[in-house]
Amino acid sequence: MTQQWVDPYAGFEYNPEQISVTREHQHEKLAACGIDAKVFGEDVDPSFFIGLAIHAGINSGISAQGNINMLQTLKVYRPPQLDEDLQVTGLIRDVKPVPRGRTLHSEVSFSDASGEVVIQANRVSLKPDPDAQASRGAGDKPAPIIKDVSLLQTADTYQLTPDGVKAYSSEGNSIHYEEAAAISAGFRAPLIGGGMGVHFLMAYLWASSEDRQQVSFAADIYFRRPIFWDEAVSVAVERGNPPSVMALLKPDGKVGTELALHLL
Repeated sequence: MTQQWVDPYAGFEYNPEQISVTREHQHEKLAACGIDAKVFGEDVDPSFFIGLAIHAGINSGISAQGNINMLQTLKVYRPPQLDEDLQVTGLIRDVKPVPRGRTLHSEVSFSDASGEVVIQANRVSLKPDPDAQASRGAGDKPAPIIKDVSLLQTADTYQLTPDGVKAYSSEGNSIHYEEAAAISAGFRAPLIGGGMGVHFLMAYLWASSEDRQQVSFAADIYFRRPIFWDEAVSVAVERGNPPSVMALLKPDGKVGTELALHLL
C-alpha cells in the first residue's frame, strides 16, 4: 500500500508506538560506523534516538525525504537499556516558512514502563521546497559554539566509506544512501545522517567517562556542514571530564557537527 503523507502543520501529533533498541541492532549499526559497541555496555547509545524520532514521524505520515537536520537536542534523563521497551509520543511544535522551504520543529519523548521519560529528542529540520528560488536561507542561524577549533584536543579519527554508510542508513531519506538522490538535492555525494555522526561523539563520551549511568545530561547538537560518505572525520573535544564542547571535524579541519553538553 502506498504511504499517504501528511502536509506538516503545528500541533500535529504522532501516533503512539512502542520500540526498543536490541543488542543485535546496536552492535550491527555501530560496527558499520567502525565503533566497538562494548564501550556502551548495557546502555543504548543515545544517538539512536535521533533516527528513532525521525521514524516516529515517518510512521505517522510525515515524510523525511530530502529533509536536512539542522539542530538536535537530546535530553538524557537516564540511558535506556538494550532491549528495554519504550513508549514513543511526539508532535510537531511549529512549522516556519524560510527562503528554501519550511523548518519543522518536532518534539519526541521516549518513556519507560513506569511512564517516566528517559530521553527526549527535539529537532529542527529543513524541509526544502523544490520550487523555491533560493538556494540558501533556512532561517536564523545559531551562533557557533566553537570559536577556535585549534583550542580543541583531537581524540579519534574515523574513515567513512560508502559501504559503511549504506549499511548504517535506513529507508526514509535517500540522500544518505543513493548518489542520484544526493546529487539531485545539490550535494556532490550522499551525506551521512546527523545521527550517524553523533555516534562518534557519544562513543568518546562513554569511553572517557567512568560512570555515565549516574549522570543525566542535555546535548545541543548543531549540524553545520554536510559530511560525505567518503570523508575521514575527527572527534575533537574541549579538555574536561565530561567535556562541555565536542565537535566532529571534516578533513579540512572545519566543523561538520558541534555539540554543547549540559548536565541536568
